[in-house]
Amino acid sequence: MSRHPFLVRRTIARVLLRLARWRTAGQVPRRGILVGAPHTSNWDWVLTMLLAWDSSVQIRLLVKDSFFKGPLGWFMRRTGAVELDRANPGATIRELLEDAESDETFLLGIAAEGTRGKVEHWKSGFYRISQQTGIPITLAYLDARTRTVGWGPTFAVTGDVRADMDRVRAFYADKVAIRPELTTVPRLREEDRATSE
Repeated sequence: MSRHPFLVRRTIARVLLRLARWRTAGQVPRRGILVGAPHTSNWDWVLTMLLAWDSSVQIRLLVKDSFFKGPLGWFMRRTGAVELDRANPGATIRELLEDAESDETFLLGIAAEGTRGKVEHWKSGFYRISQQTGIPITLAYLDARTRTVGWGPTFAVTGDVRADMDRVRAFYADKVAIRPELTTVPRLREEDRATSE
C-alpha cells in the first residue's frame, strides 16, 4: 500500500481528534495482539480507528458480523475491520494468522471484554492466540478522564496466566471508560480454574 492513503487518514484523524478534544499517546508496536479496553461504548471503536490512522498503521480489528450490514459494512471493511462470525470464529482467526506469518507490521485488535456491557470475565482468545503464535500482547487503551487514546506496553505472555493478568489489571486500573458503570475488571476464567486446582 502506498503512503498516500496513510497521510490522508492521519490528517483526517488529527482533525477529528482535535475537534473532539481527544489526544493520542504511546509508541505504536510493529507486531502485536491488541487488547482494547475499557470497552463500554461504540465510540471506543471510532477512537481506536483514529488512533491507528494517526499512527499510520492498519489494525485488523475483529468486529461482530452484525455490524457489516448495508453501507456500514463497506465502510467497516475499508477501515480495516474484519467480520467475525461468532458461530465459527476459528476460521477467521486462522486466516488472519496466516497473514501474520508474512506481514512485518501485523496488528490484530480484539475487544477482550467481548461486549460493551459489564460481564464477569474477559474472553481469553487474545491470550491463547499470543501463546500459540508468539506474537506479543499490546495493551491499547482509552481514558475518558484525560481524553486520551493510546498504545500501552507490549509484552510476551509467560504462561502464568494470573501473573500476566495482574500486569494487565495494574495497567488498566486507572483508565476510565466512556461509560464507567459498564467497566469489567480484567479477569479470565482460566484464573479461577488455576485457583481451584
